[in-house]
Amino acid sequence: MAAEGLATSPHPFDKLRASPEPSRGAVGPPSARLPLILKQLDRAYGRPAHASDGDPLDSLIATVLSQNTSDVNSHRAFAQLKAKFQSWEEALAARPSQIASAIRLGGLADIKARRIKQILRTIEEDRGKLDLSFLRRMKVPEALGYLTALPGVGPKTAACVLLFSLRRPAFPVDTHVLRVSKRLGLIPPNTTMERAHELYELMLGDGDPSGQWSAADMLALHVGLVQHGRRVCIARRPRCGICSIYDLCPRIGMTPGTAGLPAGRVEGFSLPFHAQEFTQAEACATRVRTI
Repeated sequence: MAAEGLATSPHPFDKLRASPEPSRGAVGPPSARLPLILKQLDRAYGRPAHASDGDPLDSLIATVLSQNTSDVNSHRAFAQLKAKFQSWEEALAARPSQIASAIRLGGLADIKARRIKQILRTIEEDRGKLDLSFLRRMKVPEALGYLTALPGVGPKTAACVLLFSLRRPAFPVDTHVLRVSKRLGLIPPNTTMERAHELYELMLGDGDPSGQWSAADMLALHVGLVQHGRRVCIARRPRCGICSIYDLCPRIGMTPGTAGLPAGRVEGFSLPFHAQEFTQAEACATRVRTI
């Protein structure tokens, strides 16, 4: 978290300015506003593109290592893990303590080592080999279901594997996406991470080829919201004065004084989220580059 005194220091995104007051773009069903939000995020941060296809099992283990640590540390931990074991079969045959020693700088090494062993064992017992390439042939909901049935694999990790490694239309929700989505009124204020994945599936589609949102669009939306959450819509005192999607934001959960606003901005402007879109639900950006 940046120090409080840094809020007024020059920032590369200070050139981004929305119009003085929230517009009618902040009103309307989330599914109708999302394309407008994506367009503004693309303008602010650039359009991301998929890197070359990766191995889904590599992606799964790398995502497990990324939990509760920085990108730098998780990347180093994964590199050391791959250097120590020449194959996932070799890692499966190793003791958890040997895996833990290789990933120590990634944090929670003992817990993650046991989890990696459990995942590898489950895949081998189920498929007869350590290979997740079969996920390419599955429909997205089925692939998500298989991954989330693995020990300790939640919807975010599963969606990351499909989106980043296999270029499949699945939408990961991390803490930044969750926070920004609530403030934008795209999801209810009390939405859990797991529930947010369900709601985004309703808004974006579940991989049906006839759906509006492609894997490229989901990638752009995910990366854009993460970038925005890290740089502008931060947890404490979000920088609304330089927000590129301010005119599309009803500022749900925000109170006067939470963020410094330039003259002319409307304090405390908020609207209820469109609950009617969510009743139907009752029935990381590490592998991308920027163009």
